[in-house]
Amino acid sequence: VQLQAFGGGLVRPWGSLTLSCGASGFTLDYYPIGWFRQAPGQEREGVICLGRGGNTSYYLDSVKGRFTISKDNGQSTLYLHMNNLKPEDTAIYFCATNLAYDTCTELSDLVEGAGYWGQGTQVTVSS
Repeated sequence: VQLQAFGGGLVRPWGSLTLSCGASGFTLDYYPIGWFRQAPGQEREGVICLGRGGNTSYYLDSVKGRFTISKDNGQSTLYLHMNNLKPEDTAIYFCATNLAYDTCTELSDLVEGAGYWGQGTQVTVSS
């Protein structure tokens, strides 16, 4: 199982950015998969998850209405679409899954060292 996140960069406040996560070694449809982020000096936190049935679960209220998650099964790729970005969204963003989990609720407790994580991609929101 491998996950590879990319697409980060520097974006101005109120700008948009889409992150991608290439997945291999498992089928995206069969497991919950989500995006997490870690800001400097802070703990890693869950952002949003896509469940097995294609339902979206938000882990952070602060991104509701601004971030959405989607996937392309044919390309085995997960996306994070981020709009109206704010400086407080600055963080390293990771995609992650755990093949032992069935739901986004279970995935919300995923910690580094458990499951499978992409390498992270830096998003910096600054003018």
